[in-house]
Amino acid sequence: MGQLLDFTWTQTRACAFAIALLSGVAASTLLPPLPVARYDLLVAYGVLLTLLFWRRGWESGRDVAVIAACHVIGLAFELVKVAQGSWSYPEPAVLKFAGVPLYGGFLYAAVGSYVCRAWHLFDLEVVGYRPRATAVVAAGIYVNFFSHHWLPDARWPLAALLVAVTTGTSVRYTVRGVRRRMPLALSFTLIGFFLWLAENLATGVGAWRYPYQLHGWQPVDMSKFGAWSLLISVTFVLAALGRTRPATAPGPQGRT
Repeated sequence: MGQLLDFTWTQTRACAFAIALLSGVAASTLLPPLPVARYDLLVAYGVLLTLLFWRRGWESGRDVAVIAACHVIGLAFELVKVAQGSWSYPEPAVLKFAGVPLYGGFLYAAVGSYVCRAWHLFDLEVVGYRPRATAVVAAGIYVNFFSHHWLPDARWPLAALLVAVTTGTSVRYTVRGVRRRMPLALSFTLIGFFLWLAENLATGVGAWRYPYQLHGWQPVDMSKFGAWSLLISVTFVLAALGRTRPATAPGPQGRT
């Protein structure tokens, strides 16, 4: 039980940026009418959070670069999805392009922050990692979330490929001085589930809206659980650049 509580607390610390961001989104709904749009205020808030985490040493310059990459990739994703009507940001804003406020990228940056902080806090080591194969599949997953609007959806074949290229790949991490391990594919699945829960919270506080939520909040469709389990591979590949190397020989595996 002590190990589980310590693991949960460390995971919560890794989510600090996301918790602060969603708290800011929730608090912004309580503000009185202001001359500045809420979405624009959240852009400034996201920038300040990023600077705070960097200056306090909670995230390195390299981490900030990964987070910035997640922000840009996320905005590109948003532009296509909002154009296709998958979800929307119904409120007005100055810093908004093609229906997407710039603050939308911080929602993906928060995921990047989580992966980077977890890497440090758990002293992660990835064993048996296939960087090129995993990167190719992750890129295919990212592209498919665009292309399935016009081409057949390859989500399930890509999921099978992701399992295939991560078979034998495990993540080693430390909890209370005990070295443990988890299959990488399982970690993607668990993170995807908790991102789905976070998405329910985010839409509940008005971060964005799905079409079926425009006239009142409803739970996010369970299909998003699978989508996040796939998309987290993109963030992982970015965060893993230069941090990992394939294992050349089997070593002590630690506890599962």
